[in-house]
Order: sequence, then C-alpha cells, then structure tokens
Amino acid sequence: MAENLKEQEKNDLEKPLPKEKYEELEDYIDSLPSLEGRLIQILHKAQQIFGYLPRDVQLFVARRLGISGAKVNGVITFYSYFTQKPRGEHTISICTGTACFVKGVGKIIEALEHELDTSIGSTTEDMKFTLKDVRCVGACGLAPLIVVDDKVYGRVKPEEVEQILAEYR
Repeated sequence: MAENLKEQEKNDLEKPLPKEKYEELEDYIDSLPSLEGRLIQILHKAQQIFGYLPRDVQLFVARRLGISGAKVNGVITFYSYFTQKPRGEHTISICTGTACFVKGVGKIIEALEHELDTSIGSTTEDMKFTLKDVRCVGACGLAPLIVVDDKVYGRVKPEEVEQILAEYR
C-alpha cells in the first residue's frame, strides 16, 4: 500500500495543475490593495484553491511577491495548517497529548489505521481521509478525542471508530 501512495504522489507531482486555479489565485493577488505583509494570507487562499501547496504553487507565489521560494517554503513548513501533500476530503486529527495518551488514544489510532488501511500522516488511496496527529486539542476533559474536519468526538472508544467514519463515507 505504501508503494501505491508513493506512486500516486509521484503522479500528482507530474500532473500540471489546472490553469484556471492559477488564474483564480492571480486574480485574488491582483485584488489586494498591497502585497506587503500578505504572504500568509495569500498562502491561505492558495491552499483553499488548490487544496494543498505543491512546489509549483509555492514558486508561483514567490515570483508574484518578489521573494524567494525558500522563504515561502519556510513559512509553509513552519505553520502546521499548511500542507505540501494533497489531503483527503476529510481530515481526522488525533490528539496525542498527555491526557489522551493516558486515556488510551493508542487503541483509537490502531482502530483508525486498521479501518482506513493507512497510517498517521497519510491519506487513504481513495483520497477520502487524511490521518494526522496533533499534540493537544485543549479539551483534555474529553480524552481521548479525535476531530474530524471541525467536529470533535470526545471519550472515543475503539469500537466507535467504524460508526464515526460511517458518517463521512
């Protein structure tokens, strides 16, 4: 399975991104009154348009702002909101903070990985789900918990994982 995902990522890198999306991003950039201090705002819009920030998009933004590609990439890799790989339709964030760890989040992770046939940091082959771990959600009283998109599921038991995923399939 890991080989299939690597092959898919390679194919994604080889496919040119739609010209219309670049035009939409360019129109957005042109609509801004000033480009000074707008890198993060533009990256948010670019990720909204493309779904992720591949190297070509990063270089496009860098050229438009007159800054280096390294600076753009540095911002993208610093902020966990940004992603350089395509994400699934739904993002499942698994809290791995101390409270969730103590309350058994490891079993939740095993159940999710088994049910989705993928691992943390990866996306399912059908591009439906992306699994990612987060250090703390700040809702320790609900441990262990997961967040699917923006919906929080607290006090999750491994046997509830299949039912939770069914809501999104």
